[in-house]
Amino acid sequence: MVRKWERKNRVRSFAVLMMSALALLSAPVVSEQAVVNPKLKLEAREPCNTIAPLKQPFFGDLHVHTRYSLDASTQGTRTTPAQAYEFALGKRIGIQPWSKEGVAQRSMQLSRPLDFAMVSDHAELIGEVHMCNSPDVEGYNSWQCSLYRNWSRGAYYLFNFMATMRHTHLAMCGEEGELCKRAALQPWQEMQEAAERYYDRSPDCNFTTFVGYEWTGMEPPSGGNLHRNVVFRNAQVPTLPASFIDGPAAHLLWESLDENCNRSDSGCDSLVIPHNSNLSAGFMFSGLGDDGEPMSKDYAAMRLRFEPLVEVMQHKGASECYFEAGVTEDELCAFEQLPDDNIAGFNNPPAPTTGFVRKVLADGLVLEQKLGVNPYQFGLIASTDTHLGTPGAAQEAIFLGHGGAGVPAKDDVPPGLPDELQYNPGGLAVLWATQNTRDALFDAMRSREAYGTSGPRIVSRLFGGWDFPANLCESPRRIESAYAQGVPMGSLLPEQPQQEMKPTFLIAASQDVGTPDHPGMPLQRLQVVKGWVDASGQTQERVVDVAGDARNGAFANPQSCATGGAGFTDLCAVWVDDDFDPAETAYYYSRAVENPSCRWSQRLCVAAGVDCADAKTITHGYEGCCVAEHRPIVQERAWTSPVWYSPAAIVTAVPASQ
Repeated sequence: MVRKWERKNRVRSFAVLMMSALALLSAPVVSEQAVVNPKLKLEAREPCNTIAPLKQPFFGDLHVHTRYSLDASTQGTRTTPAQAYEFALGKRIGIQPWSKEGVAQRSMQLSRPLDFAMVSDHAELIGEVHMCNSPDVEGYNSWQCSLYRNWSRGAYYLFNFMATMRHTHLAMCGEEGELCKRAALQPWQEMQEAAERYYDRSPDCNFTTFVGYEWTGMEPPSGGNLHRNVVFRNAQVPTLPASFIDGPAAHLLWESLDENCNRSDSGCDSLVIPHNSNLSAGFMFSGLGDDGEPMSKDYAAMRLRFEPLVEVMQHKGASECYFEAGVTEDELCAFEQLPDDNIAGFNNPPAPTTGFVRKVLADGLVLEQKLGVNPYQFGLIASTDTHLGTPGAAQEAIFLGHGGAGVPAKDDVPPGLPDELQYNPGGLAVLWATQNTRDALFDAMRSREAYGTSGPRIVSRLFGGWDFPANLCESPRRIESAYAQGVPMGSLLPEQPQQEMKPTFLIAASQDVGTPDHPGMPLQRLQVVKGWVDASGQTQERVVDVAGDARNGAFANPQSCATGGAGFTDLCAVWVDDDFDPAETAYYYSRAVENPSCRWSQRLCVAAGVDCADAKTITHGYEGCCVAEHRPIVQERAWTSPVWYSPAAIVTAVPASQ
């Protein structure tokens, strides 16, 4: 409780100052649409030994912070971009705290390497962080850098405030910020070099890296999170990343990428992935333009082109759907829901309008009817948002905190639980592609044939069509038939061939196979989530169990974390939407749910011998094991990208790459 109180007040003090500054930073909405670069060329590389025409799932992490992110640096992270990629490939690395001799006091290692990863350090203050940590860089002896080095916990909040104030930024960085821009060139170049070094261009195609970064914004005065990750297709990238300081609105980011990448002659291509809409106080997907005015068709089209995906899960909570006891029917929405609706730490509880993806998808259908374009037609992925430089560290069993906003470990190993109870290990992004190359994976992102998991490597597929046979699950060629007769996740259903036909879906999932030391958890059930706009213009939703058994008797014993009960290795169903109305717009996605298991926090409580009935066993740092808000049991899951249906009368703008 003390930890949470301290963090809330530190963040609140910073947020009050920051938001008054951010209110001054505004710009008109740009009306020109973004385009995919017509001069784009596919990368020159050896073809992969393994090419899967029906595609295969590749597991990765597109949200990773290293020593060059201010919040990671001030909390003691020393991991370089190169070391982050080594971790993703399976190498054990050290993490803070560090001894006086530079020896890490803790370490982490993945049980399985990832297929792809991207270091996404904050564009904001990347130059200042490098400057203040490098004695040979101009500006190192400034009073701001002295504060940064000697008062790290407070410096994070003060530096964020200062960086949003243009006069303070100029005082530190010189006219037009040139000093800090020069300092930023080195870490940006290092990020590119590390991505190139660890990208497997051999025919083995074992590992793919992407160059990218995070654009980190906040909406005043709510403290609403506006953060986005930028992903570049290849090694052709802008000279420096565009930051929120330079362009404090989402459309300004898109405009910068349009000018300096997607429309350039260099072969550059980019896309943007919003994250943590669960902390956006309703502003990330407000249904309005960035200036608060009604959304224009041009703005909606630009957003559709640049933001094909949304991050539905990471260590600062799940963003799928809202839950309130006694109000929300879907109890699985309570999964990793944070207690606040904003990133600033104000004690404002979440609400249906906070920015949860399921409602936002429905809001997109409403906007589509008004504008002819659905700006929220995005697929779903997940990632970790680790601030330790540990991509893919999403296992409950190895969680040591991610350092982004939780318990700091700069100077000492935290006693007891290594992070605040509300945080979690994050998730993984999964891309369906023919091969593990940048072009193939980037195309999967843009086409939205992607999904997210809360950490396990569940394999999940969704296809929509009009005439899938009822016994398709039994066919050994079911995926081939589904591609031939329908469309995969992330796509729009084709026009209804005959009036009496109804949307039909092939939904399949397989459990994480795990490793010999850490076997995967069986699946409990497979669901379809449908959202639509009814004849009166109201949004509706329905969740249907299509395979498995919610009452299978599976359990996790919170006293020992032992698991038991029946479960499923594979689940498959052909589901027909019998309530389909061809005049109503709709979306459909699937959710695969594992049997219950112990959450990271309960695993540590059990390992420490905590018995909440015996006060003597509740030692310092483990008080959280016994508080009311502790969630000892979780059900891990996977969420596919949706398939959409629109009546023929609605003209929907589809990304050019499709």
